[in-house]
Amino acid sequence: MNTMYEPAPKANTASAASSWMRLGPWYAMFPLEFAYEMIQRYTDPGDGVLDPFMGRGTTLAAAQALGRGGLGSEINPVAWVYAATKLHPAPKQAVLQRLQALFNISAALPAGTLPDAPDPLPEFFEWAFHHDVLRFLTVARRELDWRANVVDRTLMALLLVDLHGNAEVSLSNQMRQTKSMGPDYAVAWWKERGLRPQPKDIQTMLRGKIERRYRYGVMPPQPIRTLLGDSTQTLKQLRPRVTTPRYRLLLTSPPYFGLVNYNRDQWIRRWLLGGPWSNSTRGSHKHERDFANADDYRQLLTDIFTVSRRLLTDDATIVVRTDARPFTLQTTREVLQSVYPEWTLQECAQPFGVRTQTHLFGDNTGKPGETDLIFTRSRLASSRAPAAAAPRRAAPVAP
Repeated sequence: MNTMYEPAPKANTASAASSWMRLGPWYAMFPLEFAYEMIQRYTDPGDGVLDPFMGRGTTLAAAQALGRGGLGSEINPVAWVYAATKLHPAPKQAVLQRLQALFNISAALPAGTLPDAPDPLPEFFEWAFHHDVLRFLTVARRELDWRANVVDRTLMALLLVDLHGNAEVSLSNQMRQTKSMGPDYAVAWWKERGLRPQPKDIQTMLRGKIERRYRYGVMPPQPIRTLLGDSTQTLKQLRPRVTTPRYRLLLTSPPYFGLVNYNRDQWIRRWLLGGPWSNSTRGSHKHERDFANADDYRQLLTDIFTVSRRLLTDDATIVVRTDARPFTLQTTREVLQSVYPEWTLQECAQPFGVRTQTHLFGDNTGKPGETDLIFTRSRLASSRAPAAAAPRRAAPVAP
């Protein structure tokens, strides 16, 4: 039984894990420290971890660093690009060469050309990016085969990280980094302050960012797969016991009922992946939206936890961190109890200890925090039960 746990690497420390595990700014991030503790508590080196709501891959990155295998599935392409890249990045030199190739293509275009841009150009893009930067981004948007090519995917992930944020260190005019703001709001904000996008030496900027990302190398590879798509389908297509290993821990955090639309909140990054030139779309799939329909939400959880059970070992542990609000918590608890009736449930309240990311965007309402639902088979329940829960720190507030 594990009783002492290796802590998660701190941000900005001199290690490959620190450089790669937190790759990808994201709204409502899954805490790395929690993933580290749960994986060590409920698995041994060589075991596998399953995350059917993978997000940007925090659970699987922790599994990789701790010598475990894994499988994850994610429907949001921005999150999937982050996860796939941090687990399996391309060689640095190949990424730098691809970057230079994009700059060469961009430089060869006639003045004023923006590949695949609509006419007229939406006002947001005139204010968000200097014209030279936007020309490079439209080339990257057209040329990078991020779904199939690991070099292109790695470069795309690194472009997505700094696509928008602080104007001094990102590719954009001044914006938030974690969440895409609405176009009308952003344009009005820039106009009020007279903030036109400034020219940037993005060749030097991007080459420097890539060199720093690889400064300590990459994490040792582990047998981990990341699937892009609706987990109710991607996991269903796998054949357990024949071609797919079975996993000893399911560690995940499903989306909360009616809170976040990850499609709209990442609309600028989805644009760079080939999405629309506006935030008007809610998402082409019902599982990409804000999960505000009660019946659909319950069915989504039922389908995914049911199909996941096929991939677990008989003594697997299920750890689900979810919202403490009544509907989300009650629904998640009921679904899990129906899918895993032979398991024993323990609940651990996780109240927020500090301000959450939502405060940064004007939400000052009180929040009940989160709850961990931990399902163990009876013979493991006493030996690996968690200690009494203490208030945890919320995800750090973005600058």
